[in-house]
Amino acid sequence: MRFADFPFLRYLPFILMGIFCGQSSWSPDLLTLAIILAVIWLCYLLLISSHRKQKSPIPPNSLAYLALFVFGALLVQNKERHRDFRTDLLHADNYLAEVTMYDQQKPNSFENLLEVKSALIEGVWSDAYGKVLVYHQSAQALKPGEVVLVKKKPETIASPLNPYEFDYMQYLERQGIQYRQFLGKDFQVIDSEGGSRFDYFLVHLRHRIAEMIKSKIPNEKSAQIALALLLGQKKALDPSIREAYAQAGVMHILAVSGLHVGIIYAFFILILKPLKLKKEKARLYLLFVILVIWLYALLTGLAPSVVRAATMFSLLTLGQMRERRPSIYNILAFSAILMITINPDLIYEVGFQLSYLAVLGIVMIQPLILNCWLPRYKILEYIWQLTSVSIAAQLVTFPLSLYYFHIFPTYFLLGNLLIIPLAFLIMQVGVPLMILGWIPIVSDALGWVLSWLIWLQNWIAEAIQLIPGGKLDRLTMDFSGMIFVWGMLLIAASWEFGSKRKLSWLALSLVFCWAGFQLYKEYQIPSKELIVYQGKKSQLFDFSSSGVLYSWNLGLEPGEISYSIYPNRLQNHWSQFPESLTGLQHDSGELEFVGADFAFNPANKKLKFSASPKSIHYWSESDWVELPVIDSIAIDSIAYRILF
Repeated sequence: MRFADFPFLRYLPFILMGIFCGQSSWSPDLLTLAIILAVIWLCYLLLISSHRKQKSPIPPNSLAYLALFVFGALLVQNKERHRDFRTDLLHADNYLAEVTMYDQQKPNSFENLLEVKSALIEGVWSDAYGKVLVYHQSAQALKPGEVVLVKKKPETIASPLNPYEFDYMQYLERQGIQYRQFLGKDFQVIDSEGGSRFDYFLVHLRHRIAEMIKSKIPNEKSAQIALALLLGQKKALDPSIREAYAQAGVMHILAVSGLHVGIIYAFFILILKPLKLKKEKARLYLLFVILVIWLYALLTGLAPSVVRAATMFSLLTLGQMRERRPSIYNILAFSAILMITINPDLIYEVGFQLSYLAVLGIVMIQPLILNCWLPRYKILEYIWQLTSVSIAAQLVTFPLSLYYFHIFPTYFLLGNLLIIPLAFLIMQVGVPLMILGWIPIVSDALGWVLSWLIWLQNWIAEAIQLIPGGKLDRLTMDFSGMIFVWGMLLIAASWEFGSKRKLSWLALSLVFCWAGFQLYKEYQIPSKELIVYQGKKSQLFDFSSSGVLYSWNLGLEPGEISYSIYPNRLQNHWSQFPESLTGLQHDSGELEFVGADFAFNPANKKLKFSASPKSIHYWSESDWVELPVIDSIAIDSIAYRILF
């Protein structure tokens, strides 16, 4: 097995590097990149033609890889150009927008997404573009395709105020959403005929199927799971059932993914052999399977993991039609290139990253685990195969899961062994229900079976949740830790194929690099550090001294603390339950904190330092920015970090 045998796997890293560089401030603009790419390809063609006559001093491959690098940067700049075309709706007095989805129920309102078509700016109506996330309280539900008139300007989405707080603005921006707005009832539907257009055919079909499923499954929790499993609609999931599935380590089955596409693919492929079709008819049948897979992908909203799986199974099926078995690594890399070409921001989506990592883990690590035991009986062999797949996927994805979610489900293996077979059965009943749901007796029978299977699945998830020690939380892993774990797994997967001496040296080098990076991080930790967090109406101080955390809350609510404060404490490995700072209040109203190097005046919100700080920083655009050192600062609307 040679790396040269996987061309798309060789191309992918260069495109990714180009995307990362294209997002930097020093990246050339779209036109410059297009010219550079054209020149590179012209040079490449000249080198190829001259290479046939005489050996060229420049390898043609190097120019091809450079072209892929520039192509990656070009993808980013092209998307940025489309973003620049969006109208600044903050100056709009009124705007006309098209409804793009059905209402999502929220505690006190309904959520929807509007796509702006025209805006009234300084008394002139003109074409406009932008997406606005809206919340309304109208008794009349909004439907896709309707056109609404909004007589007030939307708001921009605020960036996070505190360190390592979830960046909701960036999350929406990568979906093309720049604004949000609470409408209440202050809008007017001026056209309700647009929803009949073909553009919204799949949206309406998905909604009708969802309503039919809910009507056939009276149990609310079971209906929520059915919608998540079959259609990927998990926004309405009850928090308690979501937590049960998370602790059971099977949350991935509630997001339509490669597992679901694989189940559908397996169902159709398994019945191919008993049909005993001739060659030409078998090919037509396989084309039908590809069509079904992509129809399901379209119906579920083309989530990244679904597109990846649909592309993979389509290529595998095409290879089967030609009686060839294409490399799974090439298929994975090709599907990734295809998806990031359409939308380069996909590389930042957690679902996209976890999906590819899980498949890589199954392909590379699962055979090693599988060979550790050869069961004698079929049932044990099936259990062992499922176990090895679960372990392999978990081994490769857990570093990223800790990096994002800081939780590890202890009983993931038990959950996968019990719930995934049930999910397979649910899909075998649920897909026919989606197709035959309009036939009364058949749909009632399928709905009853589906409801019972989901109830059993929920019961198992909730039972696993009751076992003590169901999850390990507050776990962290930095980027160097992820590289170390993935590097060691890659070495283990390559052990039988590569030079054991070189792999041993590589493993030793990884250990030393990771240990050195950890020592450097420890060295960088200050002995005394003050963090000033900003809440909606007040502040909170965290003062770390010699590894002990002290805190003073000026009025943040528990929900605010969990959302805004915990991420930074987790990042710094600080306690979630700090000791309280002791404050002495002077006649002037100033609070002097005992044992700390600062005092605070609540009246003018001024922070004074009794000892000169080493440095002062404020939080901006996901990083600390240094300020000049002064003896006091006014606590305004941003977070501060002061090192003593």
